[in-house]
This record gives sequence, C-alpha cells and structure tokens, in this order.
Amino acid sequence: MIILAIDPGTSTSGVVRYDSIARRVLFAASAMDNHDLLKIVQDDNGPCLAIEIMENQGRSQVGSSTFDTMRWVGRFQQAWHSPEQVRLVGRRREKRALGLKAGAKDSDVRRALIAQIGPVGTKSEPGPCYGVAGHAWSALAVAVAC
Repeated sequence: MIILAIDPGTSTSGVVRYDSIARRVLFAASAMDNHDLLKIVQDDNGPCLAIEIMENQGRSQVGSSTFDTMRWVGRFQQAWHSPEQVRLVGRRREKRALGLKAGAKDSDVRRALIAQIGPVGTKSEPGPCYGVAGHAWSALAVAVAC
C-alpha cells in the first residue's frame, strides 16, 4: 500500500510517500512548507494518509508551538479526500512498531528503520531509504507504524 505520512511542524513538516509492499521510500522531504504540503494532501487520492499526533506527556506544559502544530494536523486531516479515514499515529506506537522501548531517541528510531527497511544508499546506488533525512525519518516511522 502507498502511504503518505507526515511528521507535522509549526510551519514546515517532514513527509514521505512510502510503498509498504515494496518496502521503499518513493519520496521524502525533511522540511516541506506546510502550505505546499496542504496542496499535496488535497490533491492526493492515495489509499492512506498517516499523521503523527502528539500524545499526553503527563504534567508537562505545552507552548503555543504545540497548538500551532496541532492546528496543522487538523488542516491536513480535513484536506484529505477521506478525513475520517486518516490514521493518527502517536510516537509510542511508532516505537512499538519498530521494537523499541518508550525511552528510545530519534537516533534509535532512525537505526531501527534502516535495520527494518534497508540503507539510504548513495545517489548512484540508492537504497530503500534514499532521500530520507531530518524530520522525514519521523514521517517514515509514522508510515511503518500505521
């Protein structure tokens, strides 16, 4: 299945288009402008949109950037052709899907994705994760977990 997956941010987001059957990244962007990504989501008629959603962190306080990011989650979801079918994936679920513990860091997630899917490779010999960098790793984790 082809999955469009997003790691949302306040003004830019990580995004990947992932083929879960071939286990290969088809497109990746580490920091795509949210307005541009919104147009992509609106035009997408693929079978699956997955977005990372923030989870309760106990008693920790959140700032305005958290609320800005959550607004983008809602905008992306509403823009897709089947808003009720959008898969919202929390970070804990991503880590479980990769066989990681709750305390795993971003570097652990990246390492687990490479172990599960394959290497990045080079320009002349691209691997299954070719093009993935920065926030696109988190978006890829969303795709794998959904």
